[in-house]
Amino acid sequence: MGERRLILVRHGQTDYNATGRMQGQLDTELSDVGRAQAMEAAQVLRERKVSHVWSSDLIRARDTARILADAWGCDVTEDPRLRETDLGLWQGASHTEVDKDYPGQRAYWRFDPTWAPPGGETRLQVAERAHELVMETMCTEAFDDGDVVMVAHGGTIGALTARLLDVPHSHYLVFSGLGNVCWSQLLARPRFVSGDGVCSEPAIDGTTVPLVPNTAKDWWKNPKWHLEGWNVGVNAAAPTQAASPDEGGEDTPE
Repeated sequence: MGERRLILVRHGQTDYNATGRMQGQLDTELSDVGRAQAMEAAQVLRERKVSHVWSSDLIRARDTARILADAWGCDVTEDPRLRETDLGLWQGASHTEVDKDYPGQRAYWRFDPTWAPPGGETRLQVAERAHELVMETMCTEAFDDGDVVMVAHGGTIGALTARLLDVPHSHYLVFSGLGNVCWSQLLARPRFVSGDGVCSEPAIDGTTVPLVPNTAKDWWKNPKWHLEGWNVGVNAAAPTQAASPDEGGEDTPE
């Protein structure tokens, strides 16, 4: 039947992350710290079998992706659907400035994934555009030769992970902040589906199994995703490295 592994990596640190400003889709660059983070991650991950790397087309993600891809000898394909959330009028502002100009809105936005910043997009919209790319990639041969890596942003990865796992909208914010160059790791397997009858093999208690694994060649069109790890990284044992929603703006979200 097979299985397919997807690794969603957040980009390295930027000056906006370090100073608590909300980047959104502003095209900021990696800081020296962020570049060093990406190089360290590349050394740790170089032995993994990765077939291809996709990346947000924003510089901070693209440069992180290229550093990682060099270690695997992979190409990098850019796609704007992996961009961070469009924060509209909040982009470039500090948390203090947003809270002053839009009292209560940032707190509510962190609570409700269906609500968008003024002129921006919701987490559900972010999840759908990124999910579309994942499903397109599932239709290619990218997974035949190894794992697929997508380098994106904290808010995007959180929303996409929730979407892949079929998390109810009310629980989209269940995932804690994702640290720079940390990742979400997911495994796609066939769903169990109704067959022509029940499974002929008896269960331990003597009953039969009502559903059977989907053995169709195109099972990946409707896979069941499993979370293998969240906020995994070189320094994953140090929880202080994981950005909170108040630490980097909508890149967790930045």
